[in-house]
Amino acid sequence: MATQDRKPQPERTHTDEGLRLEREKSDLEYAKTQTDIEEDADAAIDKARGRADASLRAARDHADVKLARQEAPSTRETISQERAREDATLQGERATADAELRDERAERKRALDALLHLERAETDTRLVTERARADEGLATRDQFMGMVSHDLRTLLGGIALQAALLKRGAAEDEAGRRAVQAAEKIQRYTARMNRLIGDLVDVASIEEGRIRVAPALQDASALVRESVEAFQPLASAHGLSLDVEIRGNTLMAKFDHERVLQVLANLLSNAIKFTPAGGRISLRVEPVDQDVRFSVADTGPGIPTQQLESVFERFWQARSEDRRGLGLGLYISKGIVDAHGGRIWAESQPGEGSTFSFTLPGASTSSA
Repeated sequence: MATQDRKPQPERTHTDEGLRLEREKSDLEYAKTQTDIEEDADAAIDKARGRADASLRAARDHADVKLARQEAPSTRETISQERAREDATLQGERATADAELRDERAERKRALDALLHLERAETDTRLVTERARADEGLATRDQFMGMVSHDLRTLLGGIALQAALLKRGAAEDEAGRRAVQAAEKIQRYTARMNRLIGDLVDVASIEEGRIRVAPALQDASALVRESVEAFQPLASAHGLSLDVEIRGNTLMAKFDHERVLQVLANLLSNAIKFTPAGGRISLRVEPVDQDVRFSVADTGPGIPTQQLESVFERFWQARSEDRRGLGLGLYISKGIVDAHGGRIWAESQPGEGSTFSFTLPGASTSSA
């Protein structure tokens, strides 16, 4: 049996993407703030220089008025030369001040960038440490769950065997019939507990980024017929019609028989659970481009549009008061389909039923 390569956990991928976006946003805000500060500072400097230049021009104009009353050309020439030297000195001082301001800003920017780099490095170090601790905790949890699930299944197998022996040895009288009924309930409960254990183990594998699949090239239409035969009695018991539609003679695809059967079982179980008596459920399989598409449609109450993106999340329930299960079936189904390289989605309108579809790579895609 093959094992899917370890993939980044969805929560971590989401966290990394969120961190990256937040850092980009912080960088943009930081750059904008720095630009605004520098522009405000430049505006203040320009304003101060403008006032100084205006004062200087007013003083010179006043001096020129007085100078015009004098008749000494040499005096006017001397003043003009002094003014030229003053202007040159002023321009030199301003150029020096501008250069010092640029250097100060560059140094401050380097210091802030270094501080930001150190803070981010510290954040990354803490994140790596926390993830290492989380990985260690998950590994311990998985080992514990593996041992517990094995022991529980062994015990459940013993309980189911004893229930079967009770049924076989029951008498034909009223007491015997009650014993048979009790034994059948025990068998149903043990089967449900066994499925629950399997679901929890699958969830742990999906969260870890690994789920065991063994794809093989086989006929998808045979799998569909097998699913319908298995669920036809349950659908009839609920007063529902279960139809099958196979488009194409042979629909070859590469998939894990038991795992995809598990996906169809989850979809059919949900359809039967939420479709009122007298309703209709249809299972269709067909080729679509290079894929094979499976669809389970029902005439149930439907799902609100805003909830369609949430139906494949862990512990999602169609109704908060509904406790017939833990809400893991669709989450596990998505993990199985993803492991095959396929896609799963839901379409629904309130009051018009729901359709759950998923694709698997077809034979041509698998052999490529």
